[in-house]
Amino acid sequence: MVTRIRKTKSEERILTAAAELFYANGLRGVGIDQVIAASGVAKSTLYVHFRTKEELVAAYLRRTDDSWMAQLQDAATRSGGGPRERLVALFDALTDAFDRHGFFGCPFVSAAVEADLDSEARAITVRHIERRQAWLTELSEQAGAADPGVLARHIGLLIDGALASGRLLQDRTVVEEAKSAARLLVTSHT
Repeated sequence: MVTRIRKTKSEERILTAAAELFYANGLRGVGIDQVIAASGVAKSTLYVHFRTKEELVAAYLRRTDDSWMAQLQDAATRSGGGPRERLVALFDALTDAFDRHGFFGCPFVSAAVEADLDSEARAITVRHIERRQAWLTELSEQAGAADPGVLARHIGLLIDGALASGRLLQDRTVVEEAKSAARLLVTSHT
């Protein structure tokens, strides 16, 4: 029992350190030795949990997928409104992210750019986008959109564009502009 607790704490420290490093520096910009140093674990401990860097990257992306979806859904729910309001309020998650640590862009876009087309990292990235789009489509249906898939794709493009522009410009107003555009889109589609 004690061993499992120790493993869980070590794994958590590794994933937390890896997430910070990968997000700020990209997947290729971070070596295993940097993760070991930042997490404070022994090399052998890291390799007990993650046999390869690819396994560590996959775990990071799966964890980020869950976290990012929860953040988007939480921001949407905080609006207290119906589906139309939630489609707009979800952009508050981007503002919250910027306020926490600045814009380093979308970890999934970064991973997709750096990963090989046939890699697990890219597959996880594609699943994240599909998962996000399914949720946006569901919200769009609930909002009464004439073509929920189109509205969901447009909102998804605004999210991706705000993250990319935020990374480039380091200016949180891009999120407000994306949120404003989302409001216009939702009004025109419902």
